[in-house]
Amino acid sequence: MRFWPFRGRRPAAPPPPPDLVVTEDLLRRSVADLLVVRESLIRGAIYEFQGELLVAPARALDLLLERLRPFGYTPFLRAARGGVVVQAWPLAETVERPRVLVNAVLFLATCVSTLVAGSMFSGSPAFDAFRTFSGPAWFLSGIPFAGTLLAILGVHEFGHYFTARHYKAQVSLPYFIPAPPPLFLFGTMGAIIRMRSPARDRNSLFDIAAAGPLAGLAVAFPAVILGLHWSTVMPVPPGGHIVFGDSLLMRLLVSWRFGAIPEGAMLFTHPIADAAWAGFLVTALNLFPVGQLDGGRIAYALVGRHHKALGIATVIALVAMGVLTWSPNWFVWAGLVYFLIGFHHSPPLDDLTPLSRGRRVVGLACLILLVLLVPPIPIQTG
Repeated sequence: MRFWPFRGRRPAAPPPPPDLVVTEDLLRRSVADLLVVRESLIRGAIYEFQGELLVAPARALDLLLERLRPFGYTPFLRAARGGVVVQAWPLAETVERPRVLVNAVLFLATCVSTLVAGSMFSGSPAFDAFRTFSGPAWFLSGIPFAGTLLAILGVHEFGHYFTARHYKAQVSLPYFIPAPPPLFLFGTMGAIIRMRSPARDRNSLFDIAAAGPLAGLAVAFPAVILGLHWSTVMPVPPGGHIVFGDSLLMRLLVSWRFGAIPEGAMLFTHPIADAAWAGFLVTALNLFPVGQLDGGRIAYALVGRHHKALGIATVIALVAMGVLTWSPNWFVWAGLVYFLIGFHHSPPLDDLTPLSRGRRVVGLACLILLVLLVPPIPIQTG
């Protein structure tokens, strides 16, 4: 066993414990016919073998998964200077008992919170009539907004879920996040799923990440068309009101439906259109190429280890948007990204197999969607 060379004169490293030597020998034998081992290293509980791969990365991964699992290790394949590194990590895949009750309770709570939020959005004559009722029937006025938004979020998350299951990745059911209105205008902070195992390769990582936004947009786009069809142009009300900012896509759709809005008038949107707008915003925020966001996963699949630089550039761009538009929303989002989301992304098991050309085209389309969906000033008062 050889350690990576150190610069300068340092004390000789103490010999590893006997059990580490035995494990290192077992793992080396497991990779010997797949990798010409030039150097080896032990980093805590991680074993590394550097050399030249003798078979295709996908084939090597299949064999190493089968061979290393009985020893309690998961293989990771990386590019290295002058060759390839095979890392053996303690089992990275965890199997947890599903907590369906937690998922169900959170979903029901989100149904209630979005119904309350939806009752604040008027413009649907059939459901606005329920505002005259007392008791639980009053909540029915929020159905157009809540039903549309939950459909967009649910399809988004199940797009991730079923794609991950297709690739046999361990993944949780969606956790919906209720948020009390009017503190949170839409009654929810979205939904998440938990990936309990690393993606197999960049192609599967890309598919799992892109499936959510694209599936959600498959619901949001027809919803906004229907919502705009039921929307009306009215004189600007004398009192204060909330204005949702137009993204490029919304501006194009409104122009296509209504043409130029006359001076002194405004678009009074149907609650379904409002929910679709919220769905567009959530999709845009998720597509930012940072950390564990959907866009961050797509970025890693596209550019690999350079994704961190792309994430830092994104935060700088968010701050710049805040300065240019003087919209505090972007300063808040930049802070959340920097302090809570971060720039780290776990690599797939096979980081050698390149992303397919077709997926690169879809990745470019996701970047275009991000530009089309981001409103320069998300929410303001008029």
